Amino acid sequence: MVFAARTRLRLLAGTGLGSGALALGASNRVSAYPFFSSGAPPSKEANPAVLMPSGGAASQPGGSTSPSGLPASTAQMRGPVFVLNSRDASVSFIDPIKMTVIGEVNVGKEPHHLYPTPDASQVIVASAMSNELHWFDPLRGQLSQRIRQIDDPYQLGFSPDRKWFATAALRLDRVDLYRYNQRGTEPLQMIKRIPLPKAPSHLWFSADSRTLLATLQDSGELAAIDLDRQEVLWKMYIGALTAGVIITADDRFALVGVMGEDHVAVLDWRQRQLIGRIPTGKGAHNFRGAGDRRHIYVSNRVENTISCLDTSQWRVVANLAVPGGPDCMEIAADLKTMWVTSRFARAVHVLDLPSGKILQRISVGRSPHGVFMYQRAPWL
Repeated sequence: MVFAARTRLRLLAGTGLGSGALALGASNRVSAYPFFSSGAPPSKEANPAVLMPSGGAASQPGGSTSPSGLPASTAQMRGPVFVLNSRDASVSFIDPIKMTVIGEVNVGKEPHHLYPTPDASQVIVASAMSNELHWFDPLRGQLSQRIRQIDDPYQLGFSPDRKWFATAALRLDRVDLYRYNQRGTEPLQMIKRIPLPKAPSHLWFSADSRTLLATLQDSGELAAIDLDRQEVLWKMYIGALTAGVIITADDRFALVGVMGEDHVAVLDWRQRQLIGRIPTGKGAHNFRGAGDRRHIYVSNRVENTISCLDTSQWRVVANLAVPGGPDCMEIAADLKTMWVTSRFARAVHVLDLPSGKILQRISVGRSPHGVFMYQRAPWL
């Protein structure tokens, strides 16, 4: 019964029905904490012309084909853009220059998220329902390793010190901690399974690699795990349907997307203090740093927008219109282009950040979720 309920919850969240229904009942709740106010948020048409941080343009290699079968311009230097089709159990490969699909490979059931290894030599695709990890060469798109019996790896990540690898097992109500050994024959050594109800969904490590934050989607909480002791430090209620979590570049504040209440919660996470809420849009969901250590993007999956937050002012400074339920985001290394999976539209949208306009719509598989590119902007 619990397994079936969790599977249904994940599907509802994937279609937007769960968050939309809860948002209707939760949006009128009286808040005991202040909403940050700086006037009305920008309209969907507002363009973030001043928000594109400066950065050097990436090289554009030429050529025809490579031994992998991908175009050489893609495989040799840039690598393809990876898009996880969670309902099709597949990965689509997209040429980042031509913006066309150039290949597809089957993986395990329900691939939701992916993450690069600390040395960036591999990107790991986590298949939650088939309990396995697929390790790919990020430049060639070739499968290099498959690790089975990794229970329900819905979300995943490495600690900054490269010692820890963690997975959020959403349907199993726990977070699993592994020691990472890059040079070992078995790179992941199970250390501890930490019970953490209800429905841990997103993870973020502190800069000192001592704490792991996890959102608990069912209970609306944020939890902190002490990595030295491998135990839960604390849990606190944030709001209905907590989703993405990110820590600011100065490591002081945590941001949490509250899907059921259409805002981003801002916390002094060390003091366990909720200091404010920033209204962004219906279904506030996941985060991507802009690469300038100041701005952070949040996808509003039901509103069909992406909001840009200025963490120096704690306000929304721009909204970008993206159809089809924008979910995960990736930003190119030149900081000019954003790739967004549209969860309900079987598509990826490519945005020009200086103008805020959509450059291309690329058709992919069902329920596209995670997205990754090798030449990418810094996390924050």
